[in-house]
Amino acid sequence: MAKKNKVRDEKMDKLVSLCKRRGYIFPSSEIYGGINACWDYGPLGAELKRNIKDFWWREMVHKRDDIEGLDAAILMHPKVWETSGHVAEFTDPLVDCKKCKSRFRADDIEGDACPNCGGELTAPRQFNLMFKTFMGPVEDDANVVYLRPETAQGIYVNFLNVQGPSRQKVPFGIAQIGKAFRNEITPGNFIFRTREFEQMEMQFFIPPAEDDKWFEYWREQRWQWYLDLGIREDRLRWHEHGPNDLAHYAKKAYDIEYEFSFGWKELEGIHNRTDFDLSRHMEATGKDLRYWNEETKEKFIPYIIETSAGCDRTMLMCLLDAYDEEEVKGEQRVILRLHPRIAPFKAAVLPLVKKDGMPELAQRLYDDLRRKFKVFYDAGGAVGRRYRRMDEIGTPYCFTIDGQTSEDDTVTLRDRDSMEQTRHKIAEIPDLLESKTNGC
Repeated sequence: MAKKNKVRDEKMDKLVSLCKRRGYIFPSSEIYGGINACWDYGPLGAELKRNIKDFWWREMVHKRDDIEGLDAAILMHPKVWETSGHVAEFTDPLVDCKKCKSRFRADDIEGDACPNCGGELTAPRQFNLMFKTFMGPVEDDANVVYLRPETAQGIYVNFLNVQGPSRQKVPFGIAQIGKAFRNEITPGNFIFRTREFEQMEMQFFIPPAEDDKWFEYWREQRWQWYLDLGIREDRLRWHEHGPNDLAHYAKKAYDIEYEFSFGWKELEGIHNRTDFDLSRHMEATGKDLRYWNEETKEKFIPYIIETSAGCDRTMLMCLLDAYDEEEVKGEQRVILRLHPRIAPFKAAVLPLVKKDGMPELAQRLYDDLRRKFKVFYDAGGAVGRRYRRMDEIGTPYCFTIDGQTSEDDTVTLRDRDSMEQTRHKIAEIPDLLESKTNGC
C-alpha cells in the first residue's frame, strides 16, 4: 500500500510540474510567495477550463429545450444565506494542535493526536466557511454581505424570473456556471479543494410525484457526461449518502466519485432537494413560488433535482486521467491523452524544415485552420522534438508540411495517441479536423 501511495504521489508531483512548466496552472501571486490554495490558470489551463465549461453548457443547455441558462450575481442579499441555512449551519468541525498550532478538520483526523507532530488536539468547534465582507463605506453589521458559497441559491430566488419570460413548464431546469468561495480549513491536493472555485450546477424543477423518476434520469445523464468527456469508466463509481450522511435539505443523494491519485473523491453530487429551498424562500419573503399547472388545475411547490459539479476538480480529473508515460525507441514520452473536444490546441501545424517553401505552405494552412480552431504553429527544432512538445501538452493531432506537399497538396497527419501517420489532401483538413474533434 505504501508503495502504491508513493507512485500516486509521484504522478501528482509530475503533473503539477508539467502544469507549471507548460502554462496550465501556477500559484497565484507567485512573485510574492503565493497565497494558500489559490491558483492561476495560464494560457493552456484557461483554454482547457473553458472547453470543459463549454462542453457542459452545450450538453446541459444548448442541446435541450427544457433547460435555461442563468448568470446570477456573486453578492446577494444576506438574508438569502440566513434563509438557506448557510449562516447557521454551513460549518465544518475545527481542531487545533496545542503543540505545533496546525489546524485540521476534525472529521479528517484519525485518533486524538496531531497527525504532524503527535501533539494534543483541542476539542472540536464549528467554523463557518463563508467569506464575510461589507457593502458600502461603513463596516458594521448592517452592511454585512457574503461571497456566495454556492451558485444554487441564485437559481432558486430567480425561479419565477426565469420561468415566466422563458415560458417553460414544469418539469424544466435552470443551469449556471459561476464562481463560489469557501474558507476551507484544510484546502489542498492541488486544485481539488480551493477557496475560490467554479461550479457547474443545474436545478431541475419537477412535480413532487415524479421525483424518483427524474432523480434516476439525471443520475444516468450525468454519468454519461463523464464518459463522453473521455474519462475511463473503471475510475468512476457511485457513492450513496446514507441516512446519517444526508444534508438537511436532501431526501436522497448520490456522488459521482473519481479515483484520484490521493484516493476516491467526489466529482459531482446529484441530490433530491424536495421543496426545501423554494419553501424556505417563500416563507421568508412572502412571495408565492408555487407553480400553476394549467392542465391539472393545481398549484404546487416544485421539487428540485440538483446536479452540482466542480469545474476545477473536473479539470484535475481530466489531467490526471490523461497523464501517461511510455518508452519509445529508448526515450521516455510524456503524453496528455486529453479528449480532442477539450484539448487546448486541437492541432499543430509544422513545416518539416525552414526552406523550400514549406514555412509558407504551413503558414497558409495554419491561417486557414485558426479561423475555426485553436491551433499552434511551430517551426523550431527537429520535428521529433516538436511532436514530443505537442504530446506533453495534449495536442491530439499534428499536420506536417514536407517536400511532397508542394507536389501533390498533401500533408502528414500524425495522431498523438497511436503516433500513426497518414497522408491527406490540404483541402480536406478543415473538415477532417472538425470530425475528429467535435464529431468524435
